[in-house]
Amino acid sequence: MKTIKLSLFLSGILLLCASWGFYAHKKINETAVFLLPTEMSAFYKPHITTITERATDADKRCYVDTAEAPRHYIDLDRYGQEADSIPIHWSKAKEKYTERKLLLTGIVPWQIWRSYQSLVQAFTKKDISLIIKHSADIGHYIADAHVPLHTTSNYNGQQTNQVGIHAFWETRLPEMFITQYDLFIGPAIYIHDPLEQGWKIVKESHALVDSVLNIEKSLSVQFKETERKTYLTRNNQLVLSYSDKYTNAYHEALDGMVERRLRASILQVASYWYSAWIDAGQPRLTDFSLQSMAVEEPIPYEGQKPLGREEWH
Repeated sequence: MKTIKLSLFLSGILLLCASWGFYAHKKINETAVFLLPTEMSAFYKPHITTITERATDADKRCYVDTAEAPRHYIDLDRYGQEADSIPIHWSKAKEKYTERKLLLTGIVPWQIWRSYQSLVQAFTKKDISLIIKHSADIGHYIADAHVPLHTTSNYNGQQTNQVGIHAFWETRLPEMFITQYDLFIGPAIYIHDPLEQGWKIVKESHALVDSVLNIEKSLSVQFKETERKTYLTRNNQLVLSYSDKYTNAYHEALDGMVERRLRASILQVASYWYSAWIDAGQPRLTDFSLQSMAVEEPIPYEGQKPLGREEWH
């Protein structure tokens, strides 16, 4: 039993910073491209492979940069009753809580805003490399903000004896059912206040935390331990995970929650890209010279441990 719990704990650690999982993150960025207007898709479609593959760069940076991890989450429950009155502007929040506390509890809504500003600047400069980089990165942070367990200190069920639920909800479920989801929605819409919208997203996600945890908790008593867990092959390694039977039951009990959060992620990613382009003055994206595109060095993350939160290690 101890071995099983340890395996689940380690599995949760390795997948935590990966949020939706590499496959789902790539699918979100890829699908978002098709929600863009013609003026933008003329640029994004030729670069769709790169934008798709680099959707996971932010995750990989968690393994080499200690400053990266807090950009992926915000523990709203650590603010208690003040969660609804956190200043949305970074300077005011820092003045009220100190930068140290903000970094300890996560900064994903502010990171979305920061990445948005960087994308606007990239469009203004007509810098192909930076447009691709910041499009991929903001897509990742927006997707993370749509994950309920990225808005709570009980992010992996460690406080409620549900260790492993993080990867269960955001990786196992999407990988098993994503082909059944209707992910083509849209078109992209203009976001008038990108900072406020980022906060709206995380608060919507946080409202789902209790359901994510309580539904699984109630379901677990209906299954024996041997029925809930099984060994699966992942990346050529045998890992302990949740059985198909239990995964099906949890997915059904969630009543479409995962699909709704994925769809919302895709629409918001496309809408943030579109809004950044609008705010940059709608530059002609077909005027760029491909010669200006720099080659990005791969991030050396394999074989490394994620950095940042000590409890992740």
